[in-house]
Amino acid sequence: MKDTRCDLPTIKAAYDAGETPSSVLDRVYSRILSQPLRPIWISLIPRDTVLARAEEVSRGDRAKMPLYGVPFAVKDNMDVAGMETTAACPAFAYTAKETATVVKQLEAAGAILVGKTNMDQFATGLVGVRSPYGACASVFSENHISGGSSSGSAVAVASGLVSFSLGTDTAGSGRVPAAFNAIVGLKPTRGSLSTRGVVPACRTLDCVSIFAQTAAEARQVFETVQGLDDAPAPWIGGPFRFGVPQRDQWEFFGDHEAQILYGASIRAMEALGGTAVEFDFRPFQEAAKLLYCGPWVAERLAALGPFIETHADDIHPVVRGIIEGGAKYTAVDCYQAQYRLEEIREETSQFWAETDLMLLPTTGTTYTHAEVEAEPVRLNSNLGHYTNFVNLLDLAAVALPAGFRPNGLSFGISLIGPARTDTALLALADRLTRPPEPPRSAPPPGCTLLAVVGAHLTGQPLNRQLTERGARRVSATKTAPEYRLYALPNTHPPKPGLVRAPGSDGPGIEVEVWAVPTKDFGSFVAEVPAPLGIGSVVLADGSVVKGFICEPYALESALEITQFGGWRAYLNAPKEEH
Repeated sequence: MKDTRCDLPTIKAAYDAGETPSSVLDRVYSRILSQPLRPIWISLIPRDTVLARAEEVSRGDRAKMPLYGVPFAVKDNMDVAGMETTAACPAFAYTAKETATVVKQLEAAGAILVGKTNMDQFATGLVGVRSPYGACASVFSENHISGGSSSGSAVAVASGLVSFSLGTDTAGSGRVPAAFNAIVGLKPTRGSLSTRGVVPACRTLDCVSIFAQTAAEARQVFETVQGLDDAPAPWIGGPFRFGVPQRDQWEFFGDHEAQILYGASIRAMEALGGTAVEFDFRPFQEAAKLLYCGPWVAERLAALGPFIETHADDIHPVVRGIIEGGAKYTAVDCYQAQYRLEEIREETSQFWAETDLMLLPTTGTTYTHAEVEAEPVRLNSNLGHYTNFVNLLDLAAVALPAGFRPNGLSFGISLIGPARTDTALLALADRLTRPPEPPRSAPPPGCTLLAVVGAHLTGQPLNRQLTERGARRVSATKTAPEYRLYALPNTHPPKPGLVRAPGSDGPGIEVEVWAVPTKDFGSFVAEVPAPLGIGSVVLADGSVVKGFICEPYALESALEITQFGGWRAYLNAPKEEH
């Protein structure tokens, strides 16, 4: 499970209470060393060295160090003087003579580096499995991938081993792992964080990214090291317009639960004062395809120089195949792709003239390790569907958590804006996620949550079956859009049937959520007559509770009443509308 015990507020509270950086870092190391080094870490700084650094920090002026005593990690494609930089390829490893600029800036602010994290080799991949140091998994499921290429950096934060970490992001590597581990991933505007001392993937596109537990924490780190001024973003203080792809352009690769959560995120943005504006996603998709199906792959080949010629067998075969594919492109191809990219930039400029930001899924779905092993290239490409265009079009992006699927896997969304809107996006992300509300699917102690849709609603004939058992109404809400409602014939008292229809986009059906004492839940279920039953119902906010469902055979002679939006509205409508 995700762990937050090393988040920035917890660290600050420890120092406010009189703890020293040495005691905090000693505890951090105890946690790190209580589990296997791999696959999260490639190398750790020796404990004694870090504690000596902590003593040095404690002698400084805390008021002048915004990240006083905060433990952090960096992806192992960043140089740290005296440590090996491997880029997850042992044969490539070298001992760095100088520390990367952004790492030096963080240390000057009082942060304490503890180690270097695992990654997709040469930062090539969005899966987190292309490493000789092992494959990280999502903190929510050992069978599912962590996302990459900044896999170890994301998992280290989500596991509560460090307060924040640095990754890199060329195609989505600072956002996809955030989505799969329910943390925040900031992909800053190109150039806002120095890439000096970072092994390049595509030098013209690379960004250093930041992982943190919350948007507010990511913003604190970002503002400590950013090198560009913010662009004006007056929309952050009032109503704003956010783009969502046209409905027929949504792509979730069959993941209906992710689609429901995305819809809930749109409604959450609207609740903050945003107006959703549909736009044509196709030009952005075309830009995305240029990254791996165009000459920018050749830039990855240029970054490795002669190493790939002399050490081909030392490179992960999938990574090698991708990078060697850059050799087929000519200078003419490069210029033609640049021309097309500029045309796309012009095509999409109207979108930014009319809209403040874009709300997209960070990924349309997620995968297991076995699925990625079977189809490594195609599934990796699927994960980049909503991320690959961002750096090519010089945009800023923040990936943030947006709920959980019924199987416990996290879903994430991304706020994407023009260059230098990083701080504004982080501020909006903070509003969207803070303060976190308790999940509606979390029942009171000793109770089971039940969604009722018809004769058990408040004031309806069978509501007494709930109240007699001491049940209490928790909320009134709607189902997810993928539900249809039918008036069932020959039922006494009259009852509706609720059916889930994946892919449909209805108004959502009015339900009440009741907390039923678990000890009495079985006797309640025993009173439910066919064709009704109790199953799992997805609510509008993406949470899942027990609820009334209907067997399909009963619908053959039933009247569909979905258009009314609920049982009460149907009962109260004039008979001629039935």
